[in-house]
Amino acid sequence: MRDAVLFDFGGTLDADGRRWSERFHRFYRAMGGGLPPGVFEERFNRSDRRLEEVPGLVRFGLRRMVEEQVRLLRDLLPDGGLIDATAWSEAFVAESRLTAARNRGILIGLGRKYSLGVLSNFSGNLRPCLAELELEDCFEVVLDSGDVGVRKPDHRFFGLAFASVRRPPEECWFVGDNPYADIAPAAALGCGTCWLAPEERAAPQGLRPDRRIATLTELPFALA
Repeated sequence: MRDAVLFDFGGTLDADGRRWSERFHRFYRAMGGGLPPGVFEERFNRSDRRLEEVPGLVRFGLRRMVEEQVRLLRDLLPDGGLIDATAWSEAFVAESRLTAARNRGILIGLGRKYSLGVLSNFSGNLRPCLAELELEDCFEVVLDSGDVGVRKPDHRFFGLAFASVRRPPEECWFVGDNPYADIAPAAALGCGTCWLAPEERAAPQGLRPDRRIATLTELPFALA
């Protein structure tokens, strides 16, 4: 019997299977930005690395973190100066808040049946972000790679999660949007897996999650 559910954070609890880089790009294009997805993602990844060096990042909630990433991104984009930084940040945060508010009720319901945890590749400020989204109290266990020093797909990170919920992998579900960092390693360790992905997204070759959902609202039915 599986009686613990572990979640990814970004793209899973705050969005329906869409990575932060995808969402940042969508709002960028809506505001007049011209770079295609692949080029934009390279700049986004550079902004991620620079963000890790920002003093005080471990204390940032979601809004402050997004505002800082937008500032860094604008400097890396050829047309970044033409994009309204405030509007870009607000659009991203508002969408995250809306999705998190919807998901809170789902998580509370699941928490009556399962032990819940979060296992995320993050920047040491996962708890402030969860708290700002009013999700922190839904979880017994919160593990941030920035705190523990290992990242998914490293099996040691998953091992910390299993130990924290006091269950072997065979008694856990893992829910995430990243097929390589979330689903494949969790499956290799014996977890039940649930891939959160838009309906139009093709599964990578060889990926066979136990469940697939397009929105977290489907999760209680998928695990039943």
